[in-house]
Amino acid sequence: MRISVPAETRPGETRVAATPETVKKLAAKHQILVQAGAGLAASVTDEAYVAAGAQIVPASEVWVADVILKVRAPNPEERAQIKPGTVLIGMLNPFDADNNAAMAAAGLQAFALEAVPRITRAQSMDVLSSQANIAGYKAVMVAANTYQRFMPMLMTAAGTVKAARVLIMGVGVAGLQAIATAKRLGAVIEASDVRPPVKEQVESLGAKFIDVPYLTDEEKEIAQGTGGYARPMPADWMRRQSELVHERAKLADIIITTALIPGRPAPVLISEETVKAMKPGSVIVDLAVSQGGNCPLSELGKTVVKHGVHIVGEPDLATHVAADASALYARNVLDFLKLIIDKEDKLVIDREDEIIKATLLSTGGELLRK
Repeated sequence: MRISVPAETRPGETRVAATPETVKKLAAKHQILVQAGAGLAASVTDEAYVAAGAQIVPASEVWVADVILKVRAPNPEERAQIKPGTVLIGMLNPFDADNNAAMAAAGLQAFALEAVPRITRAQSMDVLSSQANIAGYKAVMVAANTYQRFMPMLMTAAGTVKAARVLIMGVGVAGLQAIATAKRLGAVIEASDVRPPVKEQVESLGAKFIDVPYLTDEEKEIAQGTGGYARPMPADWMRRQSELVHERAKLADIIITTALIPGRPAPVLISEETVKAMKPGSVIVDLAVSQGGNCPLSELGKTVVKHGVHIVGEPDLATHVAADASALYARNVLDFLKLIIDKEDKLVIDREDEIIKATLLSTGGELLRK
């Protein structure tokens, strides 16, 4: 088969869907085409791809393939160059109904890797987890760079410097990595999440869990989440959480928010009133800014100062660690390919498979996810 890897054209996107490591594994049985310069932003040269067995081609040739590996969905100009029936694999944003319809109209067999179910056999294909892990790490690095004081406690001849107090809101993959990274830097950490099972994970990493009691069976049930993701909590629970978070935020030096609900606007966790109550020079890193933000004062793609607080609204922090982000993403893609390529190296798409069923957006002109 011809498997191609185009260069990403979305502004700010630095990752690439295949690396020399994964190309080498595929090139033994398939023809691999990589667009010239596709990996440069991720520190991968064309020469490295050639050494791994790929053929370097211009943009005009990369779209003619049996399988196309992408990070982001192709734009309309790129999509127009793809022949019907082509398998397209990437983070295609399954909640973008217009894009889904356009890919169906183009006759593409489109797989959105963000929709991989959180089951044991799909863990190696879970792009959201691999990229969130990197984003959580980078969020702490960005916060430390923005914060105008030390992170750890220091005892010096000039006196003692207190450790920074860090509050993590949302303890999924990104939040857990943020806790671990902030701990390595010597911070004092608190964390909050609607899901009770994460308390043990938070405490195992050396952080204190902010516990909001559940007053009804409904609250307990909703708090369990769905498929590893949080669900919107009842208004009364959110009010109680907001009051408790407000008090903890007043003491925090750094807040990192990571709370997302797939296909919905991000929940507001840090209100403007809370920002006003925070210490001057404090930092908020809002990882949910692409979906509206966990703080209403966040601005997409900008770092702003509001009420004396630095608010970082940088989206897609994994793109700032492009080499490792690409390496992990490419392994996710490779493992997904193993699911749809049989032992005879032919495409076999089993629509009864729960991973295929969850990720397939369109096939044969049929729109499967609206």
